[in-house]
Amino acid sequence: MNSIRLIVVRTLGIAAVMLSAGLAFADHPNIVVILADDMGYGDSGCYNPDSKCPTPNIDRLASQGMRFTDAHTAGSVCVPSRYGLLTGCYPFRTKLDWRHNAVIAEGRPTVASLLNENGYATAMVGKWHLGFDGGPDYDWSQPLRGGPTDRGFETYFGMPASLDIPPYYYIRGRRPVQPPTETVAASATEGWSPIQGAFWREGQVAPGFRHAEVLDRFASEAVTAIEQQATQQQPFFLYVALTGPHTPWLPGEEFGGKGSAGLYSEFVAHVDDVVGRVLTALDDAGAADETLVLFTSDNGPVWYETDEQRFGHASVGPLRGMKGDAWDGGHRVPFIVRWPGQVEPGSTSDALVGFVDLFATLADVVGAPVPADAAEDSVSFLPVLLGKQSSARTTMVQHHSGTVLRDGSWKLINHLGSGGFSKPRRQEPDPGGPRGQLYNLADDPGEQNNLWQSEPERVQRMLEELKAIRAGKR
Repeated sequence: MNSIRLIVVRTLGIAAVMLSAGLAFADHPNIVVILADDMGYGDSGCYNPDSKCPTPNIDRLASQGMRFTDAHTAGSVCVPSRYGLLTGCYPFRTKLDWRHNAVIAEGRPTVASLLNENGYATAMVGKWHLGFDGGPDYDWSQPLRGGPTDRGFETYFGMPASLDIPPYYYIRGRRPVQPPTETVAASATEGWSPIQGAFWREGQVAPGFRHAEVLDRFASEAVTAIEQQATQQQPFFLYVALTGPHTPWLPGEEFGGKGSAGLYSEFVAHVDDVVGRVLTALDDAGAADETLVLFTSDNGPVWYETDEQRFGHASVGPLRGMKGDAWDGGHRVPFIVRWPGQVEPGSTSDALVGFVDLFATLADVVGAPVPADAAEDSVSFLPVLLGKQSSARTTMVQHHSGTVLRDGSWKLINHLGSGGFSKPRRQEPDPGGPRGQLYNLADDPGEQNNLWQSEPERVQRMLEELKAIRAGKR
């Protein structure tokens, strides 16, 4: 990793020689993004001291980097969240028909393509969930198009969607490792809701595919990718998209009894162990000091009020709501960045940041311009990471529906109800009552005091701003 790279640049027939030791990792660090699936804001100990889930590896990462307390996904469910993360574009601007087509349009720049064009080796391991062209009845003799290796990643190993959505099979590059030619029965766990526990749907499955093996398989593939890339003379970008703690909750035997939130805390402990395996691989490869690591989650958890009462575990911490919701429990997530020598260890930021901001931020990190046709909603938070600014943006559209606007500490939801998994999903306004929701999160992070009617001017101003952003005006 400390070899000398010789770059010869010819301009007007004159050779200019540039020497860079160790690949100038301060300017072009390795980048590893670890995306958990359905992990709540309050699941890890570094965000919730009263968490019933043991997360020593995530907590260690936070002690070595910056922990953001006001970070938001691009959507409250899997597909839009991942779209915003990779494209820097709000997901309400596109069609999210992942079952039939590739969600990311051909030619649209992604974080992976940006980094690849700037000298990075790019690899992805894990859950894609952004579709392939020509679905869902694929010809397994033909390569899958429109996936990771057509959107900026040089290599890919993973699976097409969530681990509870058939068909169940692995993909390497553009082809199934084995096509899903068999059938697996549905699974459920007594004592949990129909979409909790060891839940998955009946459907097609590849021969030998075992749901319980997927999380560790992805960990092993990620470790191998790090081991291989760390020996090369170019920086690498690795995107590790885990399948947990999304259902099915299938903790390994060694995690039995971990925590005190039943099967869920055991599975969160398993996810944390996988995070630890990735971090250890960086250490063992001698690459940790040259690598920017981001850990986050794609949206909030499936965790009901009855679960909190039963186990005493607040999966979303002090927030309201859960996966799918417009309330913060649906999209405010753990977001931790470690970058040795650049980001202050053990620091905390209350800056408003979002998944859509990753594109512009990483472009800043590597000194690359954001293409004119890309990342139209992305704002770089690099100055926040480096301690040069306390915030990068003051406004942000939230929730995949595009119905939520943050403006400073104020949050507007242009309808009543959760807009997601919590009941009621939508409410009709009462005569003379509020038509939507307005909260001041500075003194009401739990979104309990609706100020819609007492702040009519602010409501109108924010509705107009939301309309303008949805129309494409930044």
